[in-house]
Order: sequence, then C-alpha cells, then structure tokens
Amino acid sequence: MRVLSILVASLIVFGCTEKKVDTQTAKVKDSANCETTTAKKSKFQMYEMSEMAALMEQMYVENTRIKATFTSGGEIGSYPVVFDKIYSAKTTDSTDNDAFFQAKAKEFLKHQKLIYSDTKNARTHYQAAINACISCHEKKCGGPIARIKTLKLE
Repeated sequence: MRVLSILVASLIVFGCTEKKVDTQTAKVKDSANCETTTAKKSKFQMYEMSEMAALMEQMYVENTRIKATFTSGGEIGSYPVVFDKIYSAKTTDSTDNDAFFQAKAKEFLKHQKLIYSDTKNARTHYQAAINACISCHEKKCGGPIARIKTLKLE
C-alpha cells in the first residue's frame, strides 16, 4: 500500500508538467516553469525494402505455404515465376550480388523448381532449397537465418 501511495504521489508531482512542442520551430514549452528549450528536430525515415528483400519475403511466404501443404496434403501448385528475379533484383548493397550469391541463387532455384515438377520427392527438394537459403545467408546476411530455419521440416 505504501509503494502504491509513493507511486501515485510521484505521478502527481512529475505528471503535472505539460510539454507542448511547436512543430514549426521545434521549441518545447514546459507549462510548469514556462521555460523554452530547443529540441532536436529529427526527420522520420521509413525503412524501404530493397527489391531483393521484398522478393525474399515472397519466397518465405510461398515456402511457408508449401510447408503447410505437406502437413495438410493439399496441392503444391505451380512454380512462382517471380522467383526467377533473384538473379537481377536490386539488393541494398550492390556488392552482395556477386558470384557466390549467383551460385547459391542457382542452387536454390534448381531445388525450388523441382518441388513443383517432381512432386513425388517434393519434401526432399524443399529441404534442399531451404538449406541453400541458410548456407547463403550464413555467408551474406545472417539476420534472417533463425526465421529461415522455421521453414525446415521436422
């Protein structure tokens, strides 16, 4: 009860000062003591996904769908031709699209296409495609590895 009283008192004391920001001048006015200070004005920059990042998001969604199909027994469907853009899609850093990346992209697409054309062995091709993603990301961009690993079959 004593802690609650202290918390309420603190909120009353510290919560009573109202600050107003003039967005034109970036001035902050504190109503408790009427002092004016200049705040740093920052520009909000929204993250813009590269063409490659957007493509990889599509690949993730499609492979999530395929994984669910394996458990539900549904139809795999047809190969998403948009995946072929992996060779030419713009990356955040243009140096990332090098010979290593191109080789891994070729390996990934080979297995990815086999999922749709050799449905009898689709699970094996699927695992190989996911492993190709992981092995590329281990060298290039490690951030999404944990997410990619969620695509693996048990």
